[in-house]
Amino acid sequence: MTDPLRSPALDPMTLSARTGSSYPAPYDADCADREKRALGDALGLTRYGVNLVRLAPGCWSAQRHWHAEEDEFVYILEGTATLVTDGGEQTLGAGMVAGFPGGREDGHHLINKSDATVVYLEVGDRPPADDCHYPDIDLHIEDGKGRHPGSFTNKKGEPY
Repeated sequence: MTDPLRSPALDPMTLSARTGSSYPAPYDADCADREKRALGDALGLTRYGVNLVRLAPGCWSAQRHWHAEEDEFVYILEGTATLVTDGGEQTLGAGMVAGFPGGREDGHHLINKSDATVVYLEVGDRPPADDCHYPDIDLHIEDGKGRHPGSFTNKKGEPY
């Protein structure tokens, strides 16, 4: 039997999972079965966030989006995900990575088109302010306020 983990180590499965998303309806449906565990928060990281994410079959990581400031990185641990960007679709399997620099206007997200769960790490820096753009839908987040439910607007700036 091994000794229990103590700080600065942790077992990610001991953390509560957040299921779904904070998107307003109807944009939340595609991510309803997404599960995230906030590893970075649990470890006290303040300069960047790290999430352990599980996508059930058919689930999306997010609505397709790009950030004005935030850099994002994903590392596939298990399963096969479909990466969708402005350039089209490509398959990412275990051990593959993708990166999305802040300010690059290339909407992206992952879709689990397989019959098995996809597990990946997502890492993003934590800029003090950030706009998030959703090229496929009438949704926008201005100045980082979208990190909290209820702060989404349509592209005219009207709140949901």
